[in-house]
Amino acid sequence: MADLKYYDVILRPLVTEKSMSEMADKKYAFYVNPDANKTQVKEAVEKMFDGVKVKAVNTMNLKGKKKRRGMVIGRTSAKKKAIVTLTKDSKEIEVFTGL
Repeated sequence: MADLKYYDVILRPLVTEKSMSEMADKKYAFYVNPDANKTQVKEAVEKMFDGVKVKAVNTMNLKGKKKRRGMVIGRTSAKKKAIVTLTKDSKEIEVFTGL
């Protein structure tokens, strides 16, 4: 397994209607490195965003979708998604404000 630094763990925020509605419950969604575990995701979020305390992290592995171009069948790349729940006394994550 590769040595992941905290800035390599979180790839980008996941912005969907469902993730926007869960922000009221202090739940934020991110695409993360497929090799990262829950502990690494928690540490990365707390280091990248000031004043944020993570209560729980839920992760899920997403297989790539089947794509076809003529006779050639392949797959898109696999992804890993993390839902980060913050504590009640935690600050909001600034990336998502104003969306």
